Amino acid sequence: MAEIIQRDGTWTFDGEAVRIVPGRGKSVHPLRQELGECVVPIRALAGITFEPDRRGGRLRLRLRDGACPVLRAADGRLGDAADPYRLAVEKDRSGVAEYLVGEVRSALLIEQVPSGASDGFLLPGPSVPVAGGGGDGTASFDGEIVRLTWNWKAKGVKTSGGPVAFPVSEVTGVHWLPAIGLENGHLRFVRDGGPGATPAPAAAFDPYSLDLWGLSKKEYTAVLVAAAVLVRLPEAAQAVAAVESAAEPAPIPAPADDHDVLLRRLRELGELHRAGVLTDDEFTAAKQAVLKRL
Repeated sequence: MAEIIQRDGTWTFDGEAVRIVPGRGKSVHPLRQELGECVVPIRALAGITFEPDRRGGRLRLRLRDGACPVLRAADGRLGDAADPYRLAVEKDRSGVAEYLVGEVRSALLIEQVPSGASDGFLLPGPSVPVAGGGGDGTASFDGEIVRLTWNWKAKGVKTSGGPVAFPVSEVTGVHWLPAIGLENGHLRFVRDGGPGATPAPAAAFDPYSLDLWGLSKKEYTAVLVAAAVLVRLPEAAQAVAAVESAAEPAPIPAPADDHDVLLRRLRELGELHRAGVLTDDEFTAAKQAVLKRL
């Protein structure tokens, strides 16, 4: 098992999945804290990198396209600080980070995990009930019902109608856009995606949208509501069910050079141990994990 513990969070790899537990300090983005612990199965991974810098560096997991509901909902709009698959690494733990990268890469090679897009979500998404937002209101979702409640900053067209609630079965789409510069963002629920549908009004006047102003990092938590709903849309739910019920694929014979890869990892571990990067306990645990694969 490979593990790295930092103030920013803890990553653990057991050969089958990377378990991510975010830190709880003020420097940890609210989105990552609200998402909480997540387990990324190796079949959802496309790669992993360690990017060193003078203060230490960053670990990054690269997931297969379509595997993660949060990344699908964010559509590339998450900044580094909000990215749940990024970990800030302190300088004295760079060696451990590089070791974890090597372990994950070796497992990807041995398991021959494809790097292309997945057919459906391979992660369950945020747990429910989940709530998030800001700006002119809050969105919540309990797995069946979406609720939008308004605060005193909402327009009269929203407050006059009171809170809005509707079943997820009526949702045909959900769109999250963070505030960028002076442009407001939104969390919009689409309930009629058919041809000829009337264009939705601006988010500030749409009773099925939150108007996000970007005045607080906590507004980013609205994307977690979007992700939780995405997983439960009829088409996505069917795809997830198909993935979960599918029989495990027959094991693929390991390529001939896997033995050499593992021997190289043993040599690298020995070098890290001699250099003082790995403690005796870390070296012993890592060596045993490699030997089990020989």
